[in-house]
Amino acid sequence: MMALVKRHLTLYFGNKSGVFFSLLGALIAFILYLVFLKQNMLTSWSQLAAPQNLLDPWLIGGTLAVTAVTTTANGLNQMIVDRESGTLADLALTDMSFIGIQCSYLVSAIIIGTLMQSMMFVAMVGYFSLTDQVMLSLTLILPVLGIMLLSSVVWTTFNLLLLSFVTNPDSLGKIGAILGTSAGFFAGVYIPIGAVPVAAQNVMKVTPFPYNAAIYRQALMADQLKTTFKPAPQLRDYFEQTLGIGIQLQHLTSWQENGLILVGFSVIFGALTLVFAKRSRRQAINKV
Repeated sequence: MMALVKRHLTLYFGNKSGVFFSLLGALIAFILYLVFLKQNMLTSWSQLAAPQNLLDPWLIGGTLAVTAVTTTANGLNQMIVDRESGTLADLALTDMSFIGIQCSYLVSAIIIGTLMQSMMFVAMVGYFSLTDQVMLSLTLILPVLGIMLLSSVVWTTFNLLLLSFVTNPDSLGKIGAILGTSAGFFAGVYIPIGAVPVAAQNVMKVTPFPYNAAIYRQALMADQLKTTFKPAPQLRDYFEQTLGIGIQLQHLTSWQENGLILVGFSVIFGALTLVFAKRSRRQAINKV
């Protein structure tokens, strides 16, 4: 299986334009914030001391969630190409089980998602440290890496399920564009979750997007939230609810609850993928 994982990684990173376009959704979210949203948000929260120290990590959290969605989807595109070219059928005739072959696509997509999130994280932290002098503690590295891995697992299982129904490689670009755009909205990057109608908030809450963005933001903003809201703690819940730093269910979700919710989504998506694996195997064998 490791040989197949290495093959998938080599094909992904060997396609430079594919790597760029897998980051396009995240880059658009980042640029939109800098060009159109940042000044408005700084003005909206001007009553806070140094609001950029909160809003810059807030954007990083949402953008990393978008990155996890789009890069794992692109990492799995090879599965569709192999299925339609007959390569998957050839692999299915080897000693490796079909589930093992599917796992090779899953593992490679998780690795791709984690690496690409790491790259975006370093780039965004570097940019904001130069422009806004926003510095993040080195103690955040391990928690953030753990969230990157969890995010990759969630979105790989989701995309594996989604792509189980795709038979035409020409559709992959359209699906990637839809995913990248919708991820920005559902993760509350383009518009904070507290600024959309309640009905739209309810739709967002039945997807993993806001919980993924929230757990990132809770990790990245924890220290700054304590500092900023020490003189006015009554404003903190409103700020967190409006910007999706916690998700309002019966109460604002904690990072532990967001983590458990994401694990729950992974289990559901993984179980459904196994159910539809028989269909994918039949499609692959029919290519022989």
